[in-house]
Amino acid sequence: MSTFRKLLIWQKSMTLVTKIYQETKHFPKEEIFGLTSQLRRSSISIPSNIAEGFGRETNKDFLRFLNISIGSLFEMQTQLEIAKNISYINNEQFNNLYEDSREVERMIVSFTKKIKEEN
Repeated sequence: MSTFRKLLIWQKSMTLVTKIYQETKHFPKEEIFGLTSQLRRSSISIPSNIAEGFGRETNKDFLRFLNISIGSLFEMQTQLEIAKNISYINNEQFNNLYEDSREVERMIVSFTKKIKEEN
């Protein structure tokens, strides 16, 4: 594959970042340096680490960045749960975002296994 942009996991995670930004722009202004910032940063980290890992020379390095990416995904899922618990998002918003994040999670796990099997 010639570019990380062709990776479906990168594309899906980019869509997730966009959705996170759309939802968090409705969070209270006092959260701009709190939960809003944390959710945005953790979501941005997912496709960023996929892209960075893709650019590394070895599969071992790529796997390390995929692991960082999934850690950021878990962080984002936790922050979504917090946003739901304090009523910044409703159950429907949470469920939609969480399901999207679970899809990306499954894709990263599957892609990681595929790379490991190739070695």
